[in-house]
Amino acid sequence: MQGPDHAGLTQCRLAAPPRTQDHRGETVVPDFPEDLKYTTEHEWVREGNESTVRIGVTDYAAEQLGDIVFVSLPAVGDEVTAGDACGELESTKSVSDIFSPVSGVISAINDQLDDSPESVNADPYGDGWLFEVDTADGTDLDSLLDADAYADHVESPT
Repeated sequence: MQGPDHAGLTQCRLAAPPRTQDHRGETVVPDFPEDLKYTTEHEWVREGNESTVRIGVTDYAAEQLGDIVFVSLPAVGDEVTAGDACGELESTKSVSDIFSPVSGVISAINDQLDDSPESVNADPYGDGWLFEVDTADGTDLDSLLDADAYADHVESPT
């Protein structure tokens, strides 16, 4: 996907402590569902059937980024490596890399984000999912955080 010109926007990695107010000044409590796995780069992973996992960004990440206006995702069939950047989220404040939490082959992307990138903010664990990966053996999942460990990471990033 080709995105708009990124001139003037800054690249960022999220590592700030959680805010009690969102970018609109409203009080928020980050949501970290217990049935997901998490990365320190603020992606979530939902295990699917057999070796397929669904990936998105956390409520915390979406809130820190602000209003998402463009999403650049890998293509179906692309190989991704755990920990490597494979896409971008552009908000009104910055551009942030999307890091693949697992290695494998992209099996699906959420093409609804082309027309509705704001779904990442509105429903990060539902309609705002990003892509699915077919993993070879699922061993990358063992290194991911559970909800409690991710909440601890967000509260005191190092």
